[in-house]
Amino acid sequence: MSDPVQTLTDMIDPARARAMQATIGHTPQIDRGDPLPPFFHQLYFWDPQDPAELGRDGHPKVGRVVPDMGLPRRMWAGGRLEFEAPLLAGTAAKRLTYVEKTAQKEGRSGPLGFVTMRHETWQGDTRCIAEWQDIVYREDPKPGSRPTPPEAPTDEDVAEPARFDTTMLFRYSALTFNGHRIHYDLPYATGVEGYDGLVVHGPLLAQLAMLLAERQLGTLTRFAFRATAPLMHFETAEICWKSDGTVWVRGPDGRQCLTGTAA
Repeated sequence: MSDPVQTLTDMIDPARARAMQATIGHTPQIDRGDPLPPFFHQLYFWDPQDPAELGRDGHPKVGRVVPDMGLPRRMWAGGRLEFEAPLLAGTAAKRLTYVEKTAQKEGRSGPLGFVTMRHETWQGDTRCIAEWQDIVYREDPKPGSRPTPPEAPTDEDVAEPARFDTTMLFRYSALTFNGHRIHYDLPYATGVEGYDGLVVHGPLLAQLAMLLAERQLGTLTRFAFRATAPLMHFETAEICWKSDGTVWVRGPDGRQCLTGTAA
């Protein structure tokens, strides 16, 4: 096995988890020693960099941890997780990060760069979470070039509405120390990146989908997801669940914004 490209430690402050519960409209109740809900580890293991080490989009510059693919636009396209043991609030933890693979391809919209990062979250000698994060890099959008999003299924067993606004996106960005400007800088999101508004974080959609899956299954051992279309901050979505373990996010016009599987 190759050496990790980064090792970070964190005390897993329960106050941050309670702030996340409040952000998504849940009663804040996590205390020291409680197991975190699935995917709440995204709130921890910050890697703060000074302004000179940030790219134009507000993210840390590539080349230090994530390889430089030579393309300006970054998107967390999806990932998969294995939940092996509870991650406990208030207990020291570490995260080891590895570069799993890189690839460059030519897509319909131009060149694409793909990076898969693997993260392992440990408490003591126990590996609690194994996670693979898929990142896509692409060129700046060309005027008038906008791919047709896939259509979401309509045969769900459960559908829950999810509403977003600028405050929620700001709070989630702050809790995850995510400086990507598409989530809070409207002129940048619409002018430079070509979106219709502020973009709801893909991991936030995945978080809501995971929590719905957990309520249906009782516990989660695995989850995989893929972002398929952006959702804007002013749009109401539906988080959908089907009893075969599939979950998806449907936009107000019926487009599929995210799809996943849970077990």
